[in-house]
Amino acid sequence: MRISFVKTLFPVLPVTVVFLYMSSVKWEIQTQEKQLHQVQQKNEQLLNKLDKLEAHLIAAEEKSLKVRNEKKPANKLFPNSYLFKHWTVELSEDDQRKAEDLFQKYGYNAFLSDQLPVDRELPDTRDHRCVDREYPHNLPTISVVLIYLDEALSVIQRAICSIINRTPAHLLKEIILVDDHSTNEDLKTELHVYVSSINEKHPGLLKMVTHSEQKGLSQARISGWKAAHGDVIAILDAHIEVHLKWAEPLLARIQADRTLVLSPVFDKINYYDLQVTNYFASAHGFDWALWCMYVGFPQNWYDQNDPSQPGKSPSVMGILVVDRLFFGEIGTLDGGMEVYGGENVELGIRVWLCGGSIEIVPCSKIAHIERTHKPYMPDLSKVMKRNALRVAEVWMDEYKTNVNIAWGLPIQNHGIDIGDVSERKQLRKKLNCKPFKWYLENVYTQLNPINLLAYGVLINDLQTSLCLDKGPSEKNTPILYPCHFMESQIFYYTAHGEIFAHPLQSLKNNRNLCLIDPGSGRFPELSWCSDTEKQKHMYWDFKQGRAIQNRDTKRCLEISAEQTGNYEKNIFLQECGNQHWKIQNVIQDL
Repeated sequence: MRISFVKTLFPVLPVTVVFLYMSSVKWEIQTQEKQLHQVQQKNEQLLNKLDKLEAHLIAAEEKSLKVRNEKKPANKLFPNSYLFKHWTVELSEDDQRKAEDLFQKYGYNAFLSDQLPVDRELPDTRDHRCVDREYPHNLPTISVVLIYLDEALSVIQRAICSIINRTPAHLLKEIILVDDHSTNEDLKTELHVYVSSINEKHPGLLKMVTHSEQKGLSQARISGWKAAHGDVIAILDAHIEVHLKWAEPLLARIQADRTLVLSPVFDKINYYDLQVTNYFASAHGFDWALWCMYVGFPQNWYDQNDPSQPGKSPSVMGILVVDRLFFGEIGTLDGGMEVYGGENVELGIRVWLCGGSIEIVPCSKIAHIERTHKPYMPDLSKVMKRNALRVAEVWMDEYKTNVNIAWGLPIQNHGIDIGDVSERKQLRKKLNCKPFKWYLENVYTQLNPINLLAYGVLINDLQTSLCLDKGPSEKNTPILYPCHFMESQIFYYTAHGEIFAHPLQSLKNNRNLCLIDPGSGRFPELSWCSDTEKQKHMYWDFKQGRAIQNRDTKRCLEISAEQTGNYEKNIFLQECGNQHWKIQNVIQDL
C-alpha cells in the first residue's frame, strides 16, 4: 500500500529512488522509536529514583516522629507532693506547676476537675435493694444549700449540675449558693454567668447568698436555712456530686417523721484523681475532743441483715437533711461557734436530748471530695478546742471535764474564751431537754465516760526537771526524760487505779495502754490494759505528793537520786523507799 502511495505521488521516479526514500523513512521511524524507548527508560529510572526518595523521606519522617514520641519525659518537679504521689499522669513542667498550685490552693486536684465534664456520670454504688425501690410521688419539696469558701469553679458547677440532673424537678424547690466571703475572682464573675444561664432554663432555681465578711461554717449554714423555702432543707458542701435517687429516700423518711435529722452515706471522691470510692454505711460519732469519726450502728441494725435500711446515729458529720421548720424549732445551729468544727456534734447532741433523732440513710448516696486541707485555716485545732469547750459547757453536764482532759486543759481556769452561752442554755431549758447522762446510756453507748482522778505529767520530787515518759514505742518501756509536757509525757490516773498512757481512748471497745509491774525484773512496762490476758499487775495506789505503789506486788515506782544519762535505767521498781510523785492536774482529791 505504501508503494502504491509513493507511485501515486511520484509516478515518474525510478524504483531505486523510491526504495531509498522508504528506507530513509523506516530508519527515521526506527530511530525515533529507539529514542522514545530511551526516553521511557530514563523516565522509568527517574520514577524509580523518585519512589526511592519518597520512601526515604517517609522513613526519615517516621524516624523523626518516633524520636519525638520517645523524647525524655518531663522532670518530676514535685516528687513529695501529696498530689503527685498518687496521681501518676505524664504532664509537662508547666502543667505540673499549674496542677500543684491549684492543689495547694484547694486541697484537691482542681487542674483535673477543670478538664472533666460538669455532667459526668457516677458509678452507682447503692445496695442492690435500693435500686428498684419506689417512693411516693407527692414527697415534700427540698431546698439544697451549698456552702463554699474559695471553691474551684468547676467543682461548684459539677455539684449544681448533678443536683439538677438527679433530683426530680417537681421536688427540687431551689438551690441556694452561700459564699462565705470568697476571694476567687471567677466566683464573682464566671459563676454569676453560669447561674444566670441556669436560671434562663429554670427560672428562679438558683439563688445566691454572699457574706460581706467571713462568718464561719455555722453562720453560713444558718444563712442558707434563712433563705430557703422548701419543705425540707439539705445543707451540703459545694464539693459534692449527688447520686441517682439521692433525695427520695431522705424525703420519704422526713415525710414519715418530721423530727428526724438525716444524713446520706458519703462516697469518697479521691482528692488526687477525682475517682469515686464506695463507702458503706456507718453511724457518725465523736471522741471526747469532739473530733468526728465513724462508729458502728446499734446491734439491732445489723440483726435485721438489710444494709439498705436507715440506722440510728449518735451524731451527724456536717452534711444534713432536715424538715425546715423543725430545724428552726430546735434552734438551727449554734451561731456562737467560730470558723469551723464542733457545730455538727452540738447539733447531734441537742437533737437527741431535745425530742428528735438522727439517722443515716444508706439508699441516699452523695459523693464528697476528700480534701487534704480546709479553706478556713491550716490548723483548725485552736478553734476546734474553743468550740468543743462551748459545747461541753452547754450540753455535757458533769461529763464536760472529759473534754478538758481530752484537750489536755486544766479543769478550772483554762483561759479560753468560749463566748456567751446564755442563749443556748435558755434554749435547752425551753425545749425541756434530757441530761447528757441519758444520751450516754441510751444513744451513744460506745462513748466511754472514764472516771479519772488526775491527769498530766508525773514528776518525782528527787528530779523535778525530769518526767515520766512513754519512751521509744518499739520498746514499751517507760523512761525518765527531761520534761517537755508533750503527748509522750501525759498520763491518766483512774478511779480504778490504772495509769493510762496517752492517747486516752474515748470508745469502750478501744484499748488503752497501761503502766504495769511485770512481776519480775527491775523495770516497769507499758502494755495493753486487759484483765483477760495473762496476769498483769496494772493497778496502783497513788496520792498526790506520795508514792506510786503497785497493789499486787507492793513495789513502788522510783528513780535514782543521781541521774546517769541512761534514761531507761533511771526509773525502776523496788521496795518502797518513801519517794514522792506529783501529777499535773487533779480532778478529785487524791
